[in-house]
Amino acid sequence: MEKEQNQTEVKNATDEKEKNTEAESSVNDEKDIQEESKEKTQEEKILELEDKLARTFAEMENQRRRFEKEREEAFEYGGFTFAKEALNLIDNLERSKQILQSDETLKDSEALKKMLDHFNIINKDLLSVFKKNNIEPIDCLNKRLDPNLHQAMMEIEDDQKDPGTIIQEIQKGFTIKDRLLRPALVGVSKKRENKNKKNGENIENSENK
Repeated sequence: MEKEQNQTEVKNATDEKEKNTEAESSVNDEKDIQEESKEKTQEEKILELEDKLARTFAEMENQRRRFEKEREEAFEYGGFTFAKEALNLIDNLERSKQILQSDETLKDSEALKKMLDHFNIINKDLLSVFKKNNIEPIDCLNKRLDPNLHQAMMEIEDDQKDPGTIIQEIQKGFTIKDRLLRPALVGVSKKRENKNKKNGENIENSENK
């Protein structure tokens, strides 16, 4: 009887030991899972930080490029408004010349000739200053109409020129580097209307009425 009791105690002790072992194993497994989870979270944080840094550097680079572009444009075209206003000097000179030339009291006089010579010198000097600052007049006479450079103000009948050819410059246009400062105001050619054909059409229309 005592022997059986000893065996029972040994068995219970063994079972208890196995339970403790299983419990310890379970705890260790849980710790391992927690450690693994913790490591993944840290890796994720590192990846997030790397992503944020990459985005920050990209944004800084974009801002630098925008600043460089704005600086270059300000340097190249900073005088755009001033140059556009300065064109009024050339316009005023041209208008003054036309007024003087149409004055009957000055017609063919020596005084008129001297004044026109002075105006031409001033005009030439202005164009020279403009050219040094990359402001160039638009060459338009006998050219095809280009909407990017010219603005048609009228059509003029001319059978000698192809339709759309510039045959009159009303106001000179200018560019500053590769940018339009102001378009040239021009008159372009169109085919002369056939009066005989037009009269025939009018007669035909009258008969139909």
